[in-house]
Amino acid sequence: MANFHKNPSKLFLSFSFIFLLFSTLFNSSSAFFPSDNYLLDCGSTVDSTVDNRVFISDSNSDSDSDSVRLSATRKISLKDENPSPNSPSLYQTARLFTKPSSYGFQIKSKGTHLVRLHFSPFSSQEYNLSSAFFHVSANGFLLLREFRVSTNAHVIKEYIIRVDEENLVISFVPFCKSSFAFVNAIEVITAPEELISDVAKLVTPLEIENYNGLSKQALETIYRINIGGPKVTPFNDTLWRTWIPDENFLKVSSFSKAVSFSGRIKYQIGGATREVAPDNVYNTGRVMNGTDFPITWVFPVSLGYKYLVRLHFCDIISLAVNELYFNVFINGYLAYKDLDLSDMTTQMLASPYYVDFVVAPESPGVVRVAIGPSSMSSPSRANAILNGLEIMRMNNSMGSLDGEFSVNMVSGRRSSGTVGVFLCSVLGGFAFMSLVVTAFMLLLRRSSILKNPMAWSPLPMDFVDDNSRHGKPPTSAARGRKASHILSSKRLETEGKSRV
Repeated sequence: MANFHKNPSKLFLSFSFIFLLFSTLFNSSSAFFPSDNYLLDCGSTVDSTVDNRVFISDSNSDSDSDSVRLSATRKISLKDENPSPNSPSLYQTARLFTKPSSYGFQIKSKGTHLVRLHFSPFSSQEYNLSSAFFHVSANGFLLLREFRVSTNAHVIKEYIIRVDEENLVISFVPFCKSSFAFVNAIEVITAPEELISDVAKLVTPLEIENYNGLSKQALETIYRINIGGPKVTPFNDTLWRTWIPDENFLKVSSFSKAVSFSGRIKYQIGGATREVAPDNVYNTGRVMNGTDFPITWVFPVSLGYKYLVRLHFCDIISLAVNELYFNVFINGYLAYKDLDLSDMTTQMLASPYYVDFVVAPESPGVVRVAIGPSSMSSPSRANAILNGLEIMRMNNSMGSLDGEFSVNMVSGRRSSGTVGVFLCSVLGGFAFMSLVVTAFMLLLRRSSILKNPMAWSPLPMDFVDDNSRHGKPPTSAARGRKASHILSSKRLETEGKSRV
């Protein structure tokens, strides 16, 4: 100790080290480690790393694996030969299904699970993924019906599903015989117990009553909003979620202003956790802008479903407790009167709190959320705050998140009726036109090559079909295509020389 008195810097460094050690141990103990954490890179032969997470190639997790089983009549792997410069490797491969197929995941910890399906269409020599048309289901819930990804953007569908069986089976069913299904990546993650509780507040025109059995419902994330703050990426979220800004949903932006907080968010035992929402959501918010008008957000939704509306609050603006009172409205109904965040957080500021509401929207199909001043507020302190918002679609009475159809109505059966034939004809025509456009572009390219023979280069000679990738000899069709490439190359070379 005498040495420390002589050299105070050593004492400071020692205490700093001890503080850092305890902080590290605390953060490690509070970190979330899911029991089930399946990350699949579909159609790839190598693993991919995205946001410090490793997605395992499903070629290494096929029917020989006890934990992941791919059941498919034909396993077709596709690769994007011309990916965009900034496209993640996760979206440069895909698994394609021409017949009903499924992935089975062994569940170690029964209960609520996060399921994310990644779709990003690209074109290969044989398939244009933009023309895919299919259904997706999981353990009796219909997730997607007659689904198409018509844009070139990456599409992520996120679901929260309770799994009480030993396996979670995700099935892909092409809409008809001439269509197909595909997927780029799949995530199956055990959700923390506090993510979805069993009870919420049901908002009706007559009263606010309890809604029981929420945890047994299948949920689809429709909106996840960081109120008053920037976009939050999966890298900054312990459950790898994306939160988008709220500006596009504000009804009148001049009624509010964004606020931020640089202090520490005080999570409490039994309250909201970082898995419920991260710091980056709770340390920003939106408050009233010196007027008495409520702040209103409007979100378009589909009719015919109930929706879970989760509101995230954190009092980052008050200087003392019990100074902030306000009202919460959902679709015009008073959902929470005289909300006092100090009482909800055991008299602590900057402590997060969230409330779950269930609402059934009426025409024209919107969820409208508003916060405004309470009669308990003094005129000089009248204010309201909202930090984050999530809207999730709940499955209907048929166990569907996409229309009045059950899994039995689409699984294993592909449409053959008049409507099905018509739609498949349309899809076939779309695919044909895509091939025509591709052929036209190749002709233009060939014309350009013949005009400029110095820029000519042989066509690629390393064509490999699906059988060759798995160590099987090439089929006669593959040999024919390869021979055709060789003859085309020689023909172009002869024409090029003659023009020189």
